[in-house]
Amino acid sequence: MAAFVLVLIGPPGGGAPLDEAAGLAAREVGAVGAPFWLSPGEACELAFEARDLTSARAVRDEVAARVGLHPIDVCVVPAAGRRKGLLIADMDSTIIQQECIDEMADMLGLKPRIAAITERAMRGELPFEAALRERLGLLAGLELSALQRVFDERISLMPGARTLVATMRAAEALTALVSGGFSFFTSRVAAAVGFDVNRANELEIVDGRLTGGVVGPILGREAKLEALLHYRAERGLAIDATLAVGDGANDLAMIGAAGLGVAYRAKPVVAADADAGITHGDLTALLFLQGYRRADFVVPAE
Repeated sequence: MAAFVLVLIGPPGGGAPLDEAAGLAAREVGAVGAPFWLSPGEACELAFEARDLTSARAVRDEVAARVGLHPIDVCVVPAAGRRKGLLIADMDSTIIQQECIDEMADMLGLKPRIAAITERAMRGELPFEAALRERLGLLAGLELSALQRVFDERISLMPGARTLVATMRAAEALTALVSGGFSFFTSRVAAAVGFDVNRANELEIVDGRLTGGVVGPILGREAKLEALLHYRAERGLAIDATLAVGDGANDLAMIGAAGLGVAYRAKPVVAADADAGITHGDLTALLFLQGYRRADFVVPAE
């Protein structure tokens, strides 16, 4: 038998019947001891034993079915090695609430057309590289100043992003923002959130306008995986000490290769393959999965 932890997470600030859910879960898993509250009314965990990860996930699925329609994320993680030394995160619709390319398109009145392509690509229905080239081609001629307007006026951080990064950095983890989007935005978002490093595509710009292309090869699904492996090796970490989070199909490779792969408010194809799925919690849920209590969080000053 192996040791696992079932983690129940509700919306920030409470509002979900977690006491009731915790009692139900304790009976279902045969928990070792009472629920441990990571944040009263918001997140708790229960230790239990199972034959293997597959069996533990079957228990998770049963608890999730019993919880039903309540806004509670039910996750299971191995008890050993919960704290991670590397966080690698997608940007669009993960660390920020928007898709940058869709907001860029809105500057030309093309948002519905381009957003439809974005949605299909993130669902895995279109090859990422081809979809990106198609969308960028439609944006040829957009002024560079419009990108700054997008960042200043349209981009908002996902709740919990800065606390997630600050807390993991305080614990000496490396934090990396990786995106199939554009370095114009990742550099600014990384600075706003506090990431150590960032990687993304570089837009080709001539005479202050987008050409519709990128400099060098497109960074997509495999580049995100390569980034995970690179930073893991750079830090000398075991694969189990890594955490990857994202929402779209081009995040699948890094999510699958990480020690803990998290689907955050994700497309179905991603949610089906990830180790854990967060729909109701904010990004601080990733800290609860690692066993941090809310009292342990590092909350940056505004």
